[in-house]
Amino acid sequence: MIPDSDIQWFENERRYLQGVAYRMLGTVSEAEDAVQDAYFRVHETMPEEIDNKRAYLTRIVTRICLDILKSAHKKRVDYIGPWLPEPLHDVSDFTGSPAAATELADDLSVGLLYALERLTPLERASFLLHDVFDIGYGEIAKTLERSEGNCRQLAARARQHVRASRPRFKVTPDDERRYLEAFVVASQKGDMAALEALLADDVKLYSDGGGKISAAINILEGRRRVSGFMAGIYQKFRNHTTTSLRYERVNGALSLLTTHTDNYTDVLSVEVTDGRISAVWFQRNPDKLTRVH
Repeated sequence: MIPDSDIQWFENERRYLQGVAYRMLGTVSEAEDAVQDAYFRVHETMPEEIDNKRAYLTRIVTRICLDILKSAHKKRVDYIGPWLPEPLHDVSDFTGSPAAATELADDLSVGLLYALERLTPLERASFLLHDVFDIGYGEIAKTLERSEGNCRQLAARARQHVRASRPRFKVTPDDERRYLEAFVVASQKGDMAALEALLADDVKLYSDGGGKISAAINILEGRRRVSGFMAGIYQKFRNHTTTSLRYERVNGALSLLTTHTDNYTDVLSVEVTDGRISAVWFQRNPDKLTRVH
């Protein structure tokens, strides 16, 4: 057991570990629980000698996350509509420092987390540990209890999938705001021509209501479908129930936070590829928005 006086080193790594867990799990509460579980395990069974404490803790947290993902599989399969990650309002709490929050913001994007959700748990772990957290394959092999060669293959498959689903170039903050604001204004006005001009031919809209609030049950694809949905949803109720609108960064991306008359706040963000909006992320599930105000 670790003496209480020596546990500070764990606390020094908590934010980093929460960042590992959140990227693995996609929910803030589960990530925090996984890290707290690791704290108790370490507190009870701390080895006398540890060469690399961060690697040791990362191994424990990753294994806890893999167990959680196995138990959560059926929930994800039975989920109503597209599953999107829980919004992360303050990324600095899941990185370790303000500098790291800026540097790793793209690694916390909704688009990346959604792409990771399509991977197997082992592919996800191999990719994140190597490509995001710069951990060598030897340590990853110990963590996943697989050979180094197998871990390389897992990461390569994951990398190929992630690259195919992510934009090649990141837009500037000014362009990010310009596209999002234009999209919101056109939606509010029901201006189909303006909406279609902003959208890529193969744009996709992911709307997560979790079966608990109005949202598109399926992923919507194509300019007409996405434009029609956004114009329709504002005409039907959003213009009438909105009490406040504000633009803030969520998961590192500029997002529209809309608070409604029932004090409920949802989150909307877009992804831009080659000068057009290629993806719209619309988190409306109240269970995932308890930390967004």
